[in-house]
Amino acid sequence: MLAVGMWSALAVRPAWLAPAGFVGVLAAGALAGFAGFHVPAVEPMIAASLLVLGLLVMVRKRSLHTLRISAVVLVSAFAFFHGAAHGTELAGGQQWLALAGMLLASAALHIAGIAIGRLVPERHRWLPRVSGAAVALLGVALLARPA
Repeated sequence: MLAVGMWSALAVRPAWLAPAGFVGVLAAGALAGFAGFHVPAVEPMIAASLLVLGLLVMVRKRSLHTLRISAVVLVSAFAFFHGAAHGTELAGGQQWLALAGMLLASAALHIAGIAIGRLVPERHRWLPRVSGAAVALLGVALLARPA
């Protein structure tokens, strides 16, 4: 969540666009999980999201005006898998409260990532590269582990 916000601050204009798409599709994925839909390859896609978003933060690649939709589509695709994983885990009981909490927490982490992405590079230009590389390495580790 922090990586989505940080990349948005570093490379996507307006910065709220990709996080808003993420939260919306996260809800759709969670609803699919609540309904019992089986979404294949959830864990590998979550790991891939860490790898890709980490690399995007690391390289600080700005999205062109025409690629704004691509930024939203990219994070939204990953969001669906994150939402499906949580929705499957949270199905039953007070799932609507859990959904509200998940969406609010995700939005708060996106906002924190945007703040980090805007404030930190001014003082420490190396930090986005190091933190992006760390997130990407976590994604690689998760992809490499046996199923």
